[in-house]
Parts: sequence; C-alpha cells; structure tokens
Amino acid sequence: MFFASGYVLGALWMSKETNTPLPQQEIYDLCKIIVQSGRNYSKRHQLPCPLMYAYYQVEYLGAAHGLCSILQTLISVPGYLEASPTDAADIKRSIDYLLSLQGDEGNFPAATDEIGYQPELVHWCHGAGGTIYLMAKAYLVFKEDKYLQSCVRMADLIWNKGLLKKGPGLCHGVAGNGYTFLLMFRLTGDVKYLYRALEFYNFMNSSDFKNAARTPDNPHSLYEGLAGTACYVADLTHPNTAHFPFSDVFTL
Repeated sequence: MFFASGYVLGALWMSKETNTPLPQQEIYDLCKIIVQSGRNYSKRHQLPCPLMYAYYQVEYLGAAHGLCSILQTLISVPGYLEASPTDAADIKRSIDYLLSLQGDEGNFPAATDEIGYQPELVHWCHGAGGTIYLMAKAYLVFKEDKYLQSCVRMADLIWNKGLLKKGPGLCHGVAGNGYTFLLMFRLTGDVKYLYRALEFYNFMNSSDFKNAARTPDNPHSLYEGLAGTACYVADLTHPNTAHFPFSDVFTL
C-alpha cells in the first residue's frame, strides 16, 4: 500500500504542477483499496487501530514507510472524505490512535513493537520530523486544536534534540528537521519558527557539524543528500511558500 499511496501523492503533485484535473474516480478507487487493505490487516491481527499496514513484517508508524504518510495521503485527496464517510471515520480514528501514542517529550514510536518505550528517533523517516506533517494536515482538515498542539510539541522536541549527525539531508538529517520549523511558521505565523529554521541552516555551516557529521549512503540524493539540502536552503529564501518536497500540506 506504500506504493499505492506514493502513486496518489504523485498524482496530486502532477495535477498541481501541470494545472490539470485529477482522474478523480481512479484516485478515489485507489484510496478505497488502501483503506480496505489497512482495515483487513487490522482486523486480521486484532489491532486497536482501524487501519494498519506492515512493511517487511514490521508495522512502521513513521513517514518513510509507515502509517502516518498513508493517512496523510488519504486526507489530502480533495473530496474523498466527504465522498466516503465510512472510510473517513476509520481514517480519523486511525489518526487519533496515532496521536494517542505521542510520548511525554512529543515524539512517536517508530513501529508498533516500540509502543510503551521512550522513542529515540527524532527523524523525518521514523519520528516527529515526519509525523508532524500528518498532524498539521489533520489540523487543517478537521480544525481540531489537539492536532496543532501535537505539532507544537513535536517542533519543540526537534528544536531540543533534532540536530542529527547523519548528514545534511531530509530523511534523517538536519535539513529534514529544519523543514519542521518552516512548516510551523506557515501554520502559525510565529516568527520564532523562522528563527529556528535559520539556526538549523547555520548549524550545517558550523565546524562542529562539518567535522562530526556522517556521510550519507547516497550523498547527492534528494532524501539523503545535498539535493534535499539545496531544497531547504532555497525554501529559506521564501518561507511563506516553503514546503517539504512533495509534502505541501497547504495545497495537497
């Protein structure tokens, strides 16, 4: 279902970039398949979350290949929740289940087998740095303050613990977590988040980072390497429209 979800996100992005209509019924049909797959898996394994998925037998929850990005995709499709109220109810209950897992520090477990333990991964791929996009989109869609407050807690956690040593990239690097603050600046208008975004950029230019950071496996790629960092630096120049690549919660 991760591939189907990625296809839907790609279709949304292409529709926006090319200003062409979505093939609505095809996208809705894909969303229904995604929801039914998650529903079937959850029932088969008697899970408390209405929708759940597994990747290599692990029930991941984060953004890279987990529950939160699938849910974000589903609530981003224009008109789908209104057209499918039963699916919409299970989607929202699943978001609220994930919200209930937020720890004292504001982070989320990377997978269901880590529920009950203190989450350690403050990354886009597995932690608060990626889950924040789901909760931000949920706030914009459902207009419930609990989702915004979840975002505030995640942003504070990332400010305190989000300077990562895995390089400058998006997936598990400094730029990926820096995007959190650009999101929060757009979401709240609070300039402290713009300050924090700039400070994460400044850290990448520091000798401490340059001497201690690891070289990513794919040092020039979008999600691990300099291509993603370049997107972040470019977005710092126009923060009012900045967004994590392929994850603009304000327009999708």
